[in-house]
Amino acid sequence: MSDPILKLRPASETRWDCAALGEVMLRLDPGDGRVRNARQFQVWEGGGEYNFARGMSKCWGKRATVATALPDSDLGWLVQDLIGQGGVDMSHVVWREFDGLGRNTRVGLNFTERGFGVRPALGVSDRANSAASQLRPGEIDWERLFGEEGVRWFHTGGVFTALASNTAEVVLEALEVARKHGVIVSFDQNYRASLWKDRGGLDAAQALNRKIAAMTDVMIGNDHDFVVCLGMEIDGLVKGLPPTDPANFKTLAPQAVKAFPNLKVLATTLRAVRSASVNDFGAILWADGAFYEAPMRDGLAIYDRIGGGDGFASGLAYALMENLGPQAAVDYGAAHAALAMTTPGDTSMVRLKEVEALVKGAGARVIR
Repeated sequence: MSDPILKLRPASETRWDCAALGEVMLRLDPGDGRVRNARQFQVWEGGGEYNFARGMSKCWGKRATVATALPDSDLGWLVQDLIGQGGVDMSHVVWREFDGLGRNTRVGLNFTERGFGVRPALGVSDRANSAASQLRPGEIDWERLFGEEGVRWFHTGGVFTALASNTAEVVLEALEVARKHGVIVSFDQNYRASLWKDRGGLDAAQALNRKIAAMTDVMIGNDHDFVVCLGMEIDGLVKGLPPTDPANFKTLAPQAVKAFPNLKVLATTLRAVRSASVNDFGAILWADGAFYEAPMRDGLAIYDRIGGGDGFASGLAYALMENLGPQAAVDYGAAHAALAMTTPGDTSMVRLKEVEALVKGAGARVIR
């Protein structure tokens, strides 16, 4: 095996293979119906950063922990129970006193339709004043997590960062301590304009994300993310390219690394939406001056696309953690994402053997 792209701390010296920082919400799913006239909902836990940690635990067999906050209430305990089923440690969760009404703190809710055919997926968020959005610097003992216990890989993302000025400060605090202790950092840009409209808009988002990018090893995002989130002026981008065409990513990667030389890996999924139920889906990765592409899966059947990007991120991280090489990283990430989108809910229900079989070219056949 060649020299690894990333210099991870040895597993023997750490308690955790990965740690994630973000909000864990309850997803209320009306199944095949609509939120607007549902009579019942199925409950899932979800959140981009947590989905990454859960995938690392359940699919990839890694030791995972999540840093977040929850109310000390029945809904908080429900999230606790669901996270426990996902095999993710909760020793770094901040528990908030609950006032009995939810005025002071609550669990964020996300009512989500998975979509079908010409009807797109729909998310209706109800997350104001959530426990996680109130996290502040100093509440999580990062020295204990990254220093005393030890972590190999730390993951967070743009949605949690954008919830409030205090969550942005928590992310920066965590990154500084992670870097101090030699932890690999990955960041999923995941820009949401709605989260920034009352917080300084695009200028504020770009100023913060540029600070984050300067402390990141693995950046996940497409050309739009780099232009919008980081405010980069990328020379040579072509307007109107099909969303599955990697040309613009290949243009931006060298310029992004020149602007942020600490970046070791850049990656993105490539998706063309034919309908809510059928997508063309692939992925591309840059590492060490070269590009690596996963096979494009044209006409991929989609059951529930939410969480697919998180599945990609965790598969990529697993392969790099195992020193399988950048081609395996993009292949494992894309295969895991494709499989994760065949089941309901935000979280992956995939096992390693299923990913390996798909990477090797196995189709939909009976597994015995």
